[in-house]
Amino acid sequence: MKSMSATDARKQLFKLIEQAGKPGACIEITHGGVSKVVVMPTEDFEGWVETLEVMASPGLLEDIQEGLKEVRSGKTTSLETVKKQLKL
Repeated sequence: MKSMSATDARKQLFKLIEQAGKPGACIEITHGGVSKVVVMPTEDFEGWVETLEVMASPGLLEDIQEGLKEVRSGKTTSLETVKKQLKL
């Protein structure tokens, strides 16, 4: 992970945004030699938040695992069938 001081980050803000906006990029910002924040692409951040939400909800994780088992075993429902069931 690339690291830079808050002073350098301020001086190079637009360059920092461009660099940190690339998929998989993370740039650590330090202040007084101490790590304070990480700048990363919004899409990556949203993925982390979603992962944390799933991990914090055991029931949701179990539901996802059960759904994956059903897909692997061929137990799926077509979109058309779901639309009919929901009267869409």
